[in-house]
Amino acid sequence: KGQTPSDLFAAPAGLPGLSWSHFVFLMRIEDDNERRFYELESQSQQWSLAELRRQFDAALFERLALSRNKARVKALASKGHQIEHPLDLIKDPLVLEFLGLEERAEYSENDLETAIIDRLGQFLLELGKGFLFEARQKRFSIDGEHFYVDLVFYNRLLRCYVLVDLKLGKLSHQDLGQMQMYVNHYDRHVKLPDEAPTVGIVLCKMKSDAMVRITLPKHSNITAARYLTHLPDKDALKQQLLRWADESLGPRA
Repeated sequence: KGQTPSDLFAAPAGLPGLSWSHFVFLMRIEDDNERRFYELESQSQQWSLAELRRQFDAALFERLALSRNKARVKALASKGHQIEHPLDLIKDPLVLEFLGLEERAEYSENDLETAIIDRLGQFLLELGKGFLFEARQKRFSIDGEHFYVDLVFYNRLLRCYVLVDLKLGKLSHQDLGQMQMYVNHYDRHVKLPDEAPTVGIVLCKMKSDAMVRITLPKHSNITAARYLTHLPDKDALKQQLLRWADESLGPRA
């Protein structure tokens, strides 16, 4: 028989350790694979019921799945969100509805940065596993000229620095070039010899994936991710994931 989109996922037996309230919520998730993913993440990350609800409403499963190939999507349902490679860190988009910026008509990059710092605990949860905060507006100098990295994190699972630059408008190739300079500086002058190469993330409102691909070399540790100031349309993401899965299976007999 031909495969269906749901064949991309696998759902092993359940795990103990979740509260009754968690299971009541999880039982309402119709898709077995999605439910299994949230069960695994709730247990491994010790999510409260409120955090489980928030991650479900923010479509974490769909956002992670859409950025992965077929083999890595299968692992989401069988192992949860595993951090083994730099790109495993990336969610696109990041959902930042907790910043409370959507009610404002205009805000600056400094406003965005300040809102993130004010709600750093929630931002770290949205970033994902293993993140530690190091600095805001981290300065370094080249030939007397000063440069500032918006946000500096360290990921203890990959043992690498993660640099985040914030952009309000549409991403440009200059933004990626600037991040390349930041990453080069950290790799050459900050990271220790036994640490992994630095990861750079340009967090922007809009981007062109084609422009990102042509600007950056293959296998680059630099990427761009969009951010949303509101919860995404979960149903639309589900449909997008099903289309992606169907296309990845190719023609059927």
